[in-house]
Amino acid sequence: MAHTLTPHHPVPALPPEGLIAVIAPAGPAPLDTDKAIQWMRARGHELRIFPGVYEKDNYLAGSDEVRLNDLHAAFADPEVKAIICLRGGYGTPRLLDRIDFDLLRRNPKPFIGYSDITALHLAISRYAGFVTFHGPLLNADLLGNKEPPTVTSFFSLLHGQLKAGSTLDHPAAYPLTTVEPGIAHGRLLGGNLSIIAATMGTPYQIDADGVILFIEDVNEPLYRIDRLLTQLRLAGTLHKLRGVLVGDVAGVDVEALNRLLKQTFEPLRIPVLSGWRSGHCDPNLTLPMGALVTLDAGEKRLVLEQDVVVSR
Repeated sequence: MAHTLTPHHPVPALPPEGLIAVIAPAGPAPLDTDKAIQWMRARGHELRIFPGVYEKDNYLAGSDEVRLNDLHAAFADPEVKAIICLRGGYGTPRLLDRIDFDLLRRNPKPFIGYSDITALHLAISRYAGFVTFHGPLLNADLLGNKEPPTVTSFFSLLHGQLKAGSTLDHPAAYPLTTVEPGIAHGRLLGGNLSIIAATMGTPYQIDADGVILFIEDVNEPLYRIDRLLTQLRLAGTLHKLRGVLVGDVAGVDVEALNRLLKQTFEPLRIPVLSGWRSGHCDPNLTLPMGALVTLDAGEKRLVLEQDVVVSR
């Protein structure tokens, strides 16, 4: 049951006029700085854009040193009240063994991103122990004019409008599928399936005990999704789970995906809910990584069992 798990610490809520840092721990992307500042200012927040955002080192946004320094500096800056990543791509795993987790633990704050940023969600969960947010990237999502639930979900969680006991909204226009019915209590953790698999066998692999696994991916055909799930099964990870929430698996036929999910998880007798609009999709809903939740796959509901942010 959920009470046997030690809750991850909530982070200080983003205040109504809190300063938001922008960092690029993974790949590069051109940023329309004026557009970004105006977009965020219209919603009451100023931006502090860290140097690596404007750099490009082949497929990386700046050198490892630049990207690591920006990550550390954004957490250490007392004026910064939340950190959002510019984009995913690749590069975040290269930083993991150089991160000062003591620094992060001393300066918890909302940290937001997805895709390659999954590596940081897993590492922070394991070594800093506070809630992070699988949510929109600045460039592709917030500045990409994604559907309104993307922004509503983002700010409602960060501003603390959703408390313990709240059901996370899911737009009715995107029906969910019960792959395996049941109710599970556990810690929501995961993200991009390829990154979860890539960290297996490292000190940063997912700690799956008591976890409700969230997975999403993009540009991976069905057989590769099968291979990634099989890797987690053979590694003994899936047998530790309490439930599974499947986000968007972009480019894969939904019925074929659900058949694969049933084959994979039915023997484990755990609830599985598929079709949650989080990941490389529109809208892209924010999820609190490391938070205690209840997944009711039959009723197609996800309920917070802890506050994920606290008033400053």
